[in-house]
Amino acid sequence: MKRPQRHDKTAPDIKPLVWIASSRDDICELPADVRRVFGFALRVAQMGGKHPDAKPLKGFGGAGVLEVVANNDGDTFRAVYTVRLESRIYVLDVFQKKSKAGIATPKHDLERIKRRLKQAEQDHQDWIEIQTKEQQS
Repeated sequence: MKRPQRHDKTAPDIKPLVWIASSRDDICELPADVRRVFGFALRVAQMGGKHPDAKPLKGFGGAGVLEVVANNDGDTFRAVYTVRLESRIYVLDVFQKKSKAGIATPKHDLERIKRRLKQAEQDHQDWIEIQTKEQQS
């Protein structure tokens, strides 16, 4: 399993981003206007806030997993991240919504997000263990 990519070069009061699976590569492939929207929403989350367009993703039990939707030239794009893991923001998925029917997130996308959330939870647990060992040293 590929290790998550980290972006820890931030000020102490700003939560670092952790990119799960291909999410960082995926965001780089989006149109510039969409990247700006998602980038700003993630920065707001890093600073402890909530972007006005960030909404809880249905099926994940509350506001711990958020989704930002951006439109560009008739296409819809989504970024999904979690703030439920205390001192880090985990970017779970970034994708273009392909389905033209309805606004619901397709089931296969939700399943991928659930898998990535489990990966983020495991990464976070590993990180906590490392931090604990370093504090005991």
